[in-house]
Amino acid sequence: MKTDEVINEIEKVIRGKKGVITMTLATLLAGGHVLLEDIPGVGKTTLAVSLSKALGLEYSRVQFTPDVVPGDLLGFTYYDQKSGEFIFREGSIYTNLFLADEINRTSPKTQSALLEVMEERNATVEGKTRKLPNPFFVIATENPYGSSGTQKLPESQMDRFMTCMSMGYPDHASEVEVLMNDARSRMDEVRPVLTAEEIVSIQKKVNEIHTDSSVYDYIVALSEATRKDERLSLGLSPRGSIALYKVSCALAYMSERDYVTPYDINAAWMRVASHRVRISARGRSLGLTSDEVLDQIFRSVPVPKVG
Repeated sequence: MKTDEVINEIEKVIRGKKGVITMTLATLLAGGHVLLEDIPGVGKTTLAVSLSKALGLEYSRVQFTPDVVPGDLLGFTYYDQKSGEFIFREGSIYTNLFLADEINRTSPKTQSALLEVMEERNATVEGKTRKLPNPFFVIATENPYGSSGTQKLPESQMDRFMTCMSMGYPDHASEVEVLMNDARSRMDEVRPVLTAEEIVSIQKKVNEIHTDSSVYDYIVALSEATRKDERLSLGLSPRGSIALYKVSCALAYMSERDYVTPYDINAAWMRVASHRVRISARGRSLGLTSDEVLDQIFRSVPVPKVG
């Protein structure tokens, strides 16, 4: 299967992180965006670049700093003295895969410029709306909140990311292999496996994955449980329920199945839900983290039997 080939290509430069690679690819095939949150130097940017190469997509990268402005992303109109006309210059967002590096180091105004493009795949500049290329994905990286020069992303921005994950440190054997074979020097070995047209076709197939009515009920029951739990001050929104469903469909497709199972939902649950909920004062008083509460909620909701 071609999705397996994509994963194999990325593993040429990213060692010991097949789970993160698989979930990132599933998110993109589900039509979503990915937030990679981790300390510097664990391979977040390398993952994004190698993914763009393996998918055969055009990509652009912006290193977010306090002086990056919305016009750098969306574009702007300027007056050309030679032609005597106003000309629109596209920003970096007009691409297939946009890498927003260290997104939480820029201003809230610049962060908010991504809200429309992530939700609607459009960019409105000076009253004119322009379509973005298809497919269009955003992979954003951020250092943990509290690192020097960072600021927390607002809930509205976090909710636009279909999944959020942390790469973490590599295991001992993988790090030894990284030292012996520098990953950056192997980037040129990553070959394109898919085309933009094939990705759009796969996205359509993901949307056609069969889902039993009991699975829909299961997803909503999980979301409702997060909203009712007193240990959380913020539960999953309806957008979160949709994200859980879509990622589960993509995982089913990548497993060569034409139907969703509770196993797919289990695999997607933490990656979809963790960045959307907030621990309450009661939860903190019990010494719990939001991930621990989510795990307990998932175990408490009855799992449907799907034939």
